Amino acid sequence: MNRRKFLEYTKIAMGLPLTINGYGANALISESPLFQSLMQAGDTTDRVLVIIQLNGGNDGLNTVIPLDQMSLYTSLRKNIALKESKVLALNNITSMGLHPAMNSLQRLYSEGKLSIVQGTSYPKPNFSHFEASDIWMTAVDAGKTSTTGWSARHLVDTFPNYPTGYPNANMPDPVAIQIGSVVSTSLLHNGTPVALVLQNPDTFAQLVGSSQTNPISNTLNNSAGKHIEYIQQIQANSVVYAKQIKAAAAKATNKVVYPSNNSLADQLKIVARLVAGGLKTKVYQVSLGGFDTHAGQTWTSDTSQGTHANLLQKLSDAITIFCDDLAALNVADRVVGMTFSEFGRRVASNASTGTDHGSASPMFVFGAGIKKQMIGRSANLSDLDNGNLKMQNDFREVYAALLEDWFGVTNSPTLLYKAFSPTPIFKSATNARRAIQTQETDLALQVYPNPASDFFMVESSALEEDLKRVALYDTNGREQNIEISRISTYQIQIDVMQVPSGRYILSVQAGNANLTKHLMVFK
Repeated sequence: MNRRKFLEYTKIAMGLPLTINGYGANALISESPLFQSLMQAGDTTDRVLVIIQLNGGNDGLNTVIPLDQMSLYTSLRKNIALKESKVLALNNITSMGLHPAMNSLQRLYSEGKLSIVQGTSYPKPNFSHFEASDIWMTAVDAGKTSTTGWSARHLVDTFPNYPTGYPNANMPDPVAIQIGSVVSTSLLHNGTPVALVLQNPDTFAQLVGSSQTNPISNTLNNSAGKHIEYIQQIQANSVVYAKQIKAAAAKATNKVVYPSNNSLADQLKIVARLVAGGLKTKVYQVSLGGFDTHAGQTWTSDTSQGTHANLLQKLSDAITIFCDDLAALNVADRVVGMTFSEFGRRVASNASTGTDHGSASPMFVFGAGIKKQMIGRSANLSDLDNGNLKMQNDFREVYAALLEDWFGVTNSPTLLYKAFSPTPIFKSATNARRAIQTQETDLALQVYPNPASDFFMVESSALEEDLKRVALYDTNGREQNIEISRISTYQIQIDVMQVPSGRYILSVQAGNANLTKHLMVFK
């Protein structure tokens, strides 16, 4: 019997209950297959990541509405389309707006604390809840699998021999905490459960004892003996982590009033309190379910109301009040958050006032460190892929930005299985990231998405000078047929619709600058 099967039968290492203010929380230990590299990178920056999973597949087209294509949008979604007069405007953006239930998030956007990353997906998207979730969790290509998460590949080198030696002076706390869920398969590392399910600091301490009990004498030098030793180590860690979480929760008090009847707000309320209480946890995961809206997504009498509207309002209100609380607690500069959902929905609505599984949808990244508020353009409803929106940004580009520019990780291509250009979300990179950039100048090119299927957005201060030439070459030096559009004084868009899949070199000559960038086109 292997360890995974053994633990499935015994249930001992799968979790021990704890709640803070009556709400469930899971402390994820260092081998979490989703978040580990993020945690380690945070050790040098004291930065925190909060991940919000929108379970079920959020309808991105009714979340960020294409105001520049309202006629086509309405014809494709006759029974759920929002009226243009109700869509919330975004500062300096006329082509897109937010669902009318998201007025709180509209305010956060206007304050410069929200980035909207449009059209996130991956090539050849999967429409199964389970398989698509695994792809997002492990950062693999469609059709491939991995036994480790996109961040665990970094952390296994940083926290070896877990659980032996942990907690310790450098990391006395859980490296990640998941609130409101139980251990899932995404939190297994090579078949080993990595989550402790905690319920209430006092009852949990009573359940396992205020100190470690005398271990069962283990003289078995075989597989069963190793399982017993592992469980004893988990029990010892559980006691310490329960004390740490309870102590942190006692040190801080939320400074704002969170909305009632909002499960996501309840979870984020705990996160704010633990961060402000000094817990060294690097990654928090929370979730909001109900986004699999095949039917009854909106009211027939008012499409701005209904199931989806209620979910988006909970999401919007919870994120915004959480950011307000972090600011009041003087820890806002340390925290960034992101949302993700396993997929979006199809462009056309169905006969049940709902939407079916689709592809691309927006991600939200929020916090005080946001630089660029809109990544990508309005969804193109005239150019679909079998009824689905085409990808604008690979979700792993957002992961690369979190790893490199937020946490300062230097080996993201290894962690993500290939190189992805970080999405230009954040105001400044960490000191570790800046150390890599010492040879770069302010004239360096930023290109996203990369890889891309239809267009690249190119940004550089060099583009403010006289733009002499832009060319794209394949690896054999052959120049490709591209179309170039000027977006702003420092931005151009390169259309590669006619360029086949492959690796390319972009050459930009502007003023006295000659700049190059390696790009990938993936159809």
